[in-house]
Amino acid sequence: DKHNSSVLNNNILGAFLQNTRVTNLSQPVEIQFHHDKVLDPPAASPMVFLSLVGGRDWGSWSSEGCKTRHSPGTVLCQCNHLTYFAVLLITSGNISQAELVSLTYISIVGCSISAAASLFTILLYCIFRPPTTPASPLFLFLSFRRRKSDDTTKIHMNLLGALFLLNSGFLLSEPLALASVGLCRAAAAFLHGCLLCTFAWMAAEAFHLYLLLIKVYNVYVRRYLLKLCLFGWGLPALVVISILLFKKDTYGYHNIETGDGYKNATMCWLTSQEVHYGTLCYAGLILLFNTLVLLIVMRMLRSRRHQKGMARKDWVTVLGLTFLLGTTWGLAFFSFGVFFIPQLYLFTILNSLQGQWEHQAWEGVFWGGKTHALGAAGSLQAPR
Repeated sequence: DKHNSSVLNNNILGAFLQNTRVTNLSQPVEIQFHHDKVLDPPAASPMVFLSLVGGRDWGSWSSEGCKTRHSPGTVLCQCNHLTYFAVLLITSGNISQAELVSLTYISIVGCSISAAASLFTILLYCIFRPPTTPASPLFLFLSFRRRKSDDTTKIHMNLLGALFLLNSGFLLSEPLALASVGLCRAAAAFLHGCLLCTFAWMAAEAFHLYLLLIKVYNVYVRRYLLKLCLFGWGLPALVVISILLFKKDTYGYHNIETGDGYKNATMCWLTSQEVHYGTLCYAGLILLFNTLVLLIVMRMLRSRRHQKGMARKDWVTVLGLTFLLGTTWGLAFFSFGVFFIPQLYLFTILNSLQGQWEHQAWEGVFWGGKTHALGAAGSLQAPR
C-alpha cells in the first residue's frame, strides 16, 4: 500500500460463500489474528483485500466496513462483509524499537546531566560573581573595559538558563503525555518556547562575538542586554502565546513511530507540520549566521598560525565555540539516507550534553585555571 506496510505474521485470511457476494451484514463477522508482538494500535489497522470485477486485478487494501479491537496477543477484526482479511503494520518510522529505546536512554541521561550542569553553573556565577564597581571617576575607565566582559558573562548565563529550561521541559514531556490534554498541551508549548529561546540566545552569543572580533572599534549599544533579553526571551514567548491564542491544537500528543510495528513512544510536542517547518526555518537561519561567525573566527585563528604554542589553544577555542554557538544542532538537517541513524545518535549525544560542555568551560573561568571559548577568541581582537 502507500505506507509500504507489512502483513502481520504474513497471514491473509479469505472468507466467501460460493457464487454469492456477502455485504452489509447486520451482524458483523469476527476474525481473530494472534501474534507475539507488542503493537501500538495506530500502527496496526484492519485491512480488507478487494478484488475488482473479472478478478484480473488484485485491487487495493481498504478498511471500509471494518473495526479493530486490540488485546494482548490478539487483534480482533469485525467486518460487515466477506472477502480477504489481513492486519497491516503501518511502517511510519525508519528506526527500530531497539534504536528508539537506546536513543531514549541517551537523551534522558544526557539531558539530566546537562540540566544539572547548567543549574550548577548559574548558581556558581550567582555566588561568586564580583561586586558591582562603585560609580566614581577613579573606576570609570576600568568599568568601561569591564562592560563587554560583564555582558559576555550575562549572555552566557541566559543561554545556560534557556538550556536548563529546555532540558527540563524535554525530560517532562514524555511523562506528561500520560496526563490530560490540557496539561500535555501546556508542556508542549513550554518545550517549544524553550527551544526557541535557546536558539535565540545562541544567536545572541554569535552576535556578541561578531561585535567583539569583527567590529574593531568599540560599539556602544544603548540598553544592550535589555534588547538581547527582548530578543532571547520576549520574541519566543510572543510566538508561543500567539499560537496558543489562535491555534492551540498545534500543541499536543506527538507519536514517535518505529518501522517494525512495535510499541511507539509518545511525548508532548508540536502536532502541526506548518509550525514544525517554521521552527526548522527559524533554527536554520540562526545556525547559518552562527556558522558564518564561526568560520570567520577560524580564519582569524589561521592567520596567526606562526605564533608558537597557539595551535592547541586555537583548537580548544574552535571546539568550545562549536558548542557555544550551537552549530552541532545543524546535524538535524542530515536526517536522510545513510546518514539518518548515525545522525540521530550524534545529534542526541552532542546536543543533550550541551549544558555540560558549557559548564566545563565556565568551571575553568571561576576557578582560574582556564579561559572559556569566547574569552579565548576575544584575544584575537584588533587593538583599539
